[in-house]
Amino acid sequence: MENLSLLISYIKNIERVNELGEIVGKVKEHNRLLMILDVVIEYSILAIVFFLALSSTWTTVFLIIGSFAWLIKLVQDRGRSFRRTPFDKIIACFVTLSALSIFASPDMGFSFYNFYNLMGRYIFIYYLVVQNISTRNQLKCLLSVLLASSLVVVAYGFYQYIYGIDVTSMLWVDGEQFPELKTRVFSTMQNPNILAGYLIVMMSLIFGMICKINAKKAKFLLGICFVLMGVCLGMTYCRGAWISLVTVIAAYGLFHNRKILFGLALVCVLVLAFDASIAERLVSVVNISDTSSNMRFALWESTVAMISEHPLLGIGWGSYWMVYPEYDFFIQNDAVKIVHAHNMYLNFAAEIGIAGFLSFMACMVGHLHMALSNTHLKKSNLLNGLTLGAGLSIVCVAINGFTDYVLFNIELSMLFWLVNAMIVVVCKKELN
Repeated sequence: MENLSLLISYIKNIERVNELGEIVGKVKEHNRLLMILDVVIEYSILAIVFFLALSSTWTTVFLIIGSFAWLIKLVQDRGRSFRRTPFDKIIACFVTLSALSIFASPDMGFSFYNFYNLMGRYIFIYYLVVQNISTRNQLKCLLSVLLASSLVVVAYGFYQYIYGIDVTSMLWVDGEQFPELKTRVFSTMQNPNILAGYLIVMMSLIFGMICKINAKKAKFLLGICFVLMGVCLGMTYCRGAWISLVTVIAAYGLFHNRKILFGLALVCVLVLAFDASIAERLVSVVNISDTSSNMRFALWESTVAMISEHPLLGIGWGSYWMVYPEYDFFIQNDAVKIVHAHNMYLNFAAEIGIAGFLSFMACMVGHLHMALSNTHLKKSNLLNGLTLGAGLSIVCVAINGFTDYVLFNIELSMLFWLVNAMIVVVCKKELN
């Protein structure tokens, strides 16, 4: 009997060992799946960042791949890998209020399609980066890819300027006011203003890193990138972007490094002396005969009327072009389609209501405050420079938003949310 009980005990132990082996095998298989998903997500993020300003099609493809892999990962680990951020509730509020504005739209079907198609992109790129970029090496790779992509954009801008592209027949320039202005580059973007918006974001990021890092070689290379982008920015002839960038750099120089003011003043003088058309563009800001300025004032007046009549839910997400003809007193041409208010703040308030606008502002200001309050807290000068540059880029977008609405462009909005995501990643206490 004793031998029999020992035999039974031995068999049970073998069964337990086999069960344990099966469990270990399942754990290894599960971990292997998570590792594969992590690789797919990381390379999808890098591909998104590279193609962001180059190809909307490939950006969408890799965004879908990365988002799908991330959702599978969340299901596999039952959401344990999800990291909460200080902005989750604010973002949820912004998304909810934007969604509610659909019910105020004159075409709810269009607004709903536009909402989930665009808001989905913004939220997924934000949380893909926030939830899956967790090391300095990953951040460095992301920055390197972003810079490489921006240089391709700049190179194509130079190509357009050198080989020529006549824009006098397009709507970007008042031909009577600026008869000598034949070329405004737009590179891979839809128009020069959007390219300028992209460049001031990238130049702000680079400027922040130049101010903080000590390595001379890295500073030199970043300086070359900054100069090339600055020349390309000049070739857009976008007044609002020029003023935004100069204001941000001047303000930083005033409060942190007076030498920057001298360099900035010297560059401005040289540029104005080299190209008289730039001075004419700047002076035209206060010229009442400039068609572009007059149109903006008229659009703002019409948009304020929209806000006053639809303060709660707005006129509906993405519905500005449908509602504007009802308030148009300036253009009065059915063939002309006005898609936004040329003012970021008025456009948000008009389309998603005052509460929705305030939620967006809370989100933007919150990320800005996080960035500028963490510019000297990291041991890595690169990370300090990145937070400074990211904060300055948001300031540039905010200033430029008074005269334009470049976030109407999908790629620039995705870049805006990408920059916000990088701020959260850098400011994580557990960043490795």
